[in-house]
Amino acid sequence: MLAIGQLFPAFNIKGVISANSEDAFIDVNHTMHQGKWQVFFFWPKDFTFVCPTEIAEFGRLHQEFSDRDTKVFGVSTDSEFVHLAWKQQKDELRHLPFPMLSDIKRELTQALGILDENEGVAQRATFIVDPEGIIRFVMVTDLNVGRNPKEVLRVLDALQTDELCPCNWQKGEKTLEAA
Repeated sequence: MLAIGQLFPAFNIKGVISANSEDAFIDVNHTMHQGKWQVFFFWPKDFTFVCPTEIAEFGRLHQEFSDRDTKVFGVSTDSEFVHLAWKQQKDELRHLPFPMLSDIKRELTQALGILDENEGVAQRATFIVDPEGIIRFVMVTDLNVGRNPKEVLRVLDALQTDELCPCNWQKGEKTLEAA
């Protein structure tokens, strides 16, 4: 698996940005948001139980990520057509403010080293990438355990201070000074 300090891989994949099939699809690549912080979160499969809880929470926090000049991308190995059908069926996903990306060829999940060998799907992984394209945070949980998007936001806040941040640090609190 790629780690902190490594360059996030190049990619060019389809995304879904609307529940309306006439304007749902876009092409997304690694150069589109250069110079911005980015959060990529991966889930195993559409039409499952844990995944929509996480995706919807990232959607609810979208303005907070935007306020930090950060782009959010959700990714799975399902096709863009499956993403569209799920958006159309699931109320909490219908108006997501970020694209649902389709890594159907599994190129990005393989390049990141997060393709679950037993299931053939993306692991439940999260990457925070800085404006230079460097991975600054990685978290992977068991396929059955949802992540905490508020914790991803907290870590992003800490990384954006470019200072030492203690355990449980929250935006606005004092950072540490090296003695």
